Amino acid sequence: MIKRDVFEYALVRVVPRMERGECFNAGVIVYCRGQSYVRARTHLDEAKLLALDPQADVAGVRAALRGVEGVCEGGESAGQAAGDDAGRRFRWLIAPRSTVVQPGPVHTGLTADAAAEVERLLDLLVR
Repeated sequence: MIKRDVFEYALVRVVPRMERGECFNAGVIVYCRGQSYVRARTHLDEAKLLALDPQADVAGVRAALRGVEGVCEGGESAGQAAGDDAGRRFRWLIAPRSTVVQPGPVHTGLTADAAAEVERLLDLLVR
């Protein structure tokens, strides 16, 4: 029997103009306590971004998405979260915020391979 662990995930959304409330998925964050795993993968659809806001700061949005990935990776790229464990970094990333790049609600599932799960969810929900 294959051992499966509980995992949590949240989509990373881009909200180009807060006042309009329009958004699209640009990434996924996966956390699995049982596998001590946290990872974010992002994919920015620049055409969607510019369709929703022709004046959008594409470079700024890309930098924010890279920041989400960096916090998950830990180390120097995680900034103040560098010394935090995977769970604390995940909780920090999913905290609600009123910015152009923000987390969606948290969902759960079971997985034998959290690394494969992040790729599956990116393909299914973002690309």
